[in-house]
Amino acid sequence: MVGLSVRTLMFAAALIVAMMAATVGRSEPLRPNIVFIMADDLGNADLGYRGGEIKTPNIDRLASEGVRLEDFYGEPVCTPSRAALMTGRYPMRYGLQTLVIFPSHTYGLPTDEKTLPQALKEAGYKTLMVGKWHLGHADKKYWPQNRGFDYFYGNVVGEVEYFTRERGGVIDWQRNGVFLKEDGYYTDLIGDDAVKLIDQQDGKQPFFLYFASLAPHAPYQAPQAAIDQYSSVADPMRRTYSAMISELDVQVGRIVAELEKKGFRDNTLILFASDNGGATSGLFAQGAKSNEEKSADVGGILPGQKPPASNAPFSSGKGSLKEGGVRVPAFVNWPAVLKPRVVTEPLHMVDVMPTLLTLAGGQGSPDHPFDGRDMWSTLGGDAPSPNEDILINVEAFRGAIRKGDWKLIKIALLPGKTQLFNLFEDPGETTDVAAQHPEIAQDLEARLLAYAKEQKPSLWILAQPGFLGAQGKTILDPDFDIDDSGLPHEKIDLPAN
Repeated sequence: MVGLSVRTLMFAAALIVAMMAATVGRSEPLRPNIVFIMADDLGNADLGYRGGEIKTPNIDRLASEGVRLEDFYGEPVCTPSRAALMTGRYPMRYGLQTLVIFPSHTYGLPTDEKTLPQALKEAGYKTLMVGKWHLGHADKKYWPQNRGFDYFYGNVVGEVEYFTRERGGVIDWQRNGVFLKEDGYYTDLIGDDAVKLIDQQDGKQPFFLYFASLAPHAPYQAPQAAIDQYSSVADPMRRTYSAMISELDVQVGRIVAELEKKGFRDNTLILFASDNGGATSGLFAQGAKSNEEKSADVGGILPGQKPPASNAPFSSGKGSLKEGGVRVPAFVNWPAVLKPRVVTEPLHMVDVMPTLLTLAGGQGSPDHPFDGRDMWSTLGGDAPSPNEDILINVEAFRGAIRKGDWKLIKIALLPGKTQLFNLFEDPGETTDVAAQHPEIAQDLEARLLAYAKEQKPSLWILAQPGFLGAQGKTILDPDFDIDDSGLPHEKIDLPAN
């Protein structure tokens, strides 16, 4: 017992010294193991600790023992949010600001962008990923194992079916480039792999594990035993959605248990976030099959059916610039270093990379400066948000920005509109107060337009003429005036569809 006590004291002392170094001057990085758990399309109100009825005891425990980020932002949809995490830069910097990469698209996260796993690998980390990528699939140069991950097990496109890993009859499931046909449920399989990966670590090299869950993204599918636990839920789609979240929670518990078993828990930082809000429109809950194939049996939303997610108390959901689409459940858990607290300072997915690199001793790319800021002092102390403002997103046709309690949304499509909300007084964004506070609206609009002028052309918009036939040629005509769209004037070569 004496020996154990001495080791414990020595470890605690080392943490205190490292903590001081990280807070003042940062001469010595903490170099913790890092586990980032990304949920997909998770509703803001659909976790136990957020007042939901869905059973999530493992996630709830991490949140209650950690730093809850109550004003944390992702992007409106999957690809931009994951890109923001991987680069520490707003997606509009490299053309990923609009919608998601479709199976027919050939673009991906540009290879000149230095990714989080690349930077951590340079800093001496083992980099591991399981789950959904969605940052490029048509060329292997976009695949996770070519963007900094030493190991990858999962799918590279967007959603797939949970039991077959198929989309449109094609299996999208691989381990390090070798495609697999396996039995099992998606969430269980990536959980099994994550546990094995943690077990394989020897503690001599820090590791980064990116656990990118597909759940609870459509198609809404879960093991029947898990669904039966929610037999009291009347809506069958909500019943399955609830089971999907509980199944994710089970895997979170297994990851934490394995960290404890290996003796890694005291030196492991766990981050949890959803990429965007839950889908409240059927447009964003289609599932992995085509419209002709879709039925309730495969977990897609049918015409007139309401998606099962809840983003209360926020309005709207996935795809929207309203809070329900972009303000997401998030927390950071590291009990050995961070005390439980609730942070209501505005933070964004782009803040994760610079923060983790500070802790890990890694570096970004000088010619691709971060938009995100190191939020460590906000997590561990009473420091305000390191961001003067937060660009929620900007595209050729819309944008949103937040500064303090104020949020501005601008829709540029004719007839257009600009709205201002006080999120402290009106988190549901029910009352536009732009007319009552014109000076604040003008300031935020000027900031948003300044960002808009810096955006690169949307790769999604550029890709669409290739699918539109003769009508698509118009916007590629260099004599066609499209300044306001954000598209380039010069003729471009689009890949064949």
